[in-house]
Amino acid sequence: MAQTVVKVLGWVFLVIGILGFVPGITADGDMLLGVFEVNAAHNIVHLLTGILALVFARSASQARTFAMVFGIIYAIIALLGFFTGDVLGFVVANGADNWLHVLLAIIFLWAGFAGRKSTAAV
Repeated sequence: MAQTVVKVLGWVFLVIGILGFVPGITADGDMLLGVFEVNAAHNIVHLLTGILALVFARSASQARTFAMVFGIIYAIIALLGFFTGDVLGFVVANGADNWLHVLLAIIFLWAGFAGRKSTAAV
């Protein structure tokens, strides 16, 4: 399960990262699809996340680890966005971004922890 989720989201991140640089897709150069605030740093983060996701999606255990770690990271990013309006001062975010980051955190955490192997004897 985690492997599929991480692979699919990896491709989504790559596509979104590329689209963030395409004039016409970003309104006024900073609103992806007219909803999500982006800048070059934000787009690069999407590209790097996508690449890492695809690398880690090669095995089930690595995909679970990636999902757990990135679930925590995206939860922190969402909190930073809600409280500071950006992420570490260089990645812009708006309310839509923040809620998307919450959703990503939930999906990654679910994929990472729900897919864990049970160690209990049956």
